Amino acid sequence: MGQVGECRTVFRPIEPQPPPVAVIIILRESATEDQITHVVERVQSLGLQAHLSKGTYRTVIGVIGDEEQIRSAPLAAIPGVAEVVAVQPAFKLASRTAHPEPSVIEVGSGKNVARFGGGHVGMIAGPCAIESAERLDKIAGAIKKAGATVLRGGAYKPRTSPYAFQGMGEDGLKLLREIGDKHGLPVVTEAIDPRHVELVAEWADMIQLGARNMQNFVLLTEVGKTQKPVLMKRGMAATVKDLLMSAEYVLSQGNPNVVLCERGVKGFDNACRNMYDVCAIPQTHELSHLPIIVDPSHATGRPEMIPACALAGVAAGADGVHIEVHNCPEDALSDGPQALLPEQYAELAQQIRKVAEAVGKTI
Repeated sequence: MGQVGECRTVFRPIEPQPPPVAVIIILRESATEDQITHVVERVQSLGLQAHLSKGTYRTVIGVIGDEEQIRSAPLAAIPGVAEVVAVQPAFKLASRTAHPEPSVIEVGSGKNVARFGGGHVGMIAGPCAIESAERLDKIAGAIKKAGATVLRGGAYKPRTSPYAFQGMGEDGLKLLREIGDKHGLPVVTEAIDPRHVELVAEWADMIQLGARNMQNFVLLTEVGKTQKPVLMKRGMAATVKDLLMSAEYVLSQGNPNVVLCERGVKGFDNACRNMYDVCAIPQTHELSHLPIIVDPSHATGRPEMIPACALAGVAAGADGVHIEVHNCPEDALSDGPQALLPEQYAELAQQIRKVAEAVGKTI
């Protein structure tokens, strides 16, 4: 019999891995050898690495280096280049790559906390604009009883017409805070001016960035500095990736508490106020860890369509529902025609709860 050899573990040094490719340059089929050489030399002159790969029909160049420098370099303008494709999303902090698990955003404090994301469905409801203490009090009491978890109301209103009601300003903020505390509801309201951000953050639990201000980058930066939860609505002509890039502005300031909102985009059909993009819900979840809610009030502008669209959003995976509620829409100073009555909201809230449970979520 042979002697049994001694078992030994051999440790081999780990070879350093090359940094990931940041972009891929796809060259035109008609690109000449001189153009290909020029592209490689141009990439290298920028202090970047170029990895050439020639196929039967296409030639591609993988570019490695500092992402900011790559993003700012006009690579698509080099002769012979057909397309420049980013391998990593530009919205690094908002992406699933940076944060694989879904984020849970908490709004409020103590017992009065609303949660969005990670299986939680938040229920935001209230009038478009804060009009009076008495009216807001009645609406808040009704939505709280129905199951709402956050009270909304606009103190500053960005209106298409300069002659329309612009909101109560600071007085409205104080009323919103007072009524929210009375009924045990966190409050959300919109900031429309960088000069108002500090004041809004003082009174609100969550700061809304409306569709018109989704790409107001100065405002996004200021709101990001507050560390307050942010409700960011999709712009009227914005893609999902545009929305995520805007969220990146807030996240880049160290504020991780962003909740996205699908509220419809401009379409060619005037049957509804906007085109309600339910596909944006699963698409956002695929691309980002941030929660996304739906706003069927602004999406449709038609009360009779709000319930179906709200339920469709929750069935598609929405992390919350934002609905305008008013106890006398015909007297509303803003967006009365698209508001639900308190009793209509109560009925819808029960239906939302059932759909949420059916897809494994809780309110």
